[in-house]
Amino acid sequence: MSVNLDESVKQLTDFLKSEAKTETVVGQSFQLGEFTCVPVIRFGMGLGYGGGEGKGVQPGKGNGEGTGGGAGGGLGLDPIGFLATRGDQISFIPTHSSKGLSAAFEKLPDVLEKMFDKKKEQKAETPA
Repeated sequence: MSVNLDESVKQLTDFLKSEAKTETVVGQSFQLGEFTCVPVIRFGMGLGYGGGEGKGVQPGKGNGEGTGGGAGGGLGLDPIGFLATRGDQISFIPTHSSKGLSAAFEKLPDVLEKMFDKKKEQKAETPA
């Protein structure tokens, strides 16, 4: 079986370029009270390949003819934060800080408190 390694790698990279673009959404947005949250990720990709042919004769190693090739690759997705929207306001909440993921969750109580305060204000303004 003969495989054109260059063509295979080109097809793979073309596919990845079409799929891994800035418009690609990974994860689903979710509602948290009045807030709509959208996950934001960092995407990384690495590829390597090589091939060879040989006809050299080495004593004790057969007639020395052969071909070979190989390829490898890897992908990485790293969640880096959330875009939180409310009305026309947009905030970015990072998941990484010197404390790690806990920094994003530290903001959650403040967000919830503001949301509950807003609901209390709306109930107080509504005539009984």
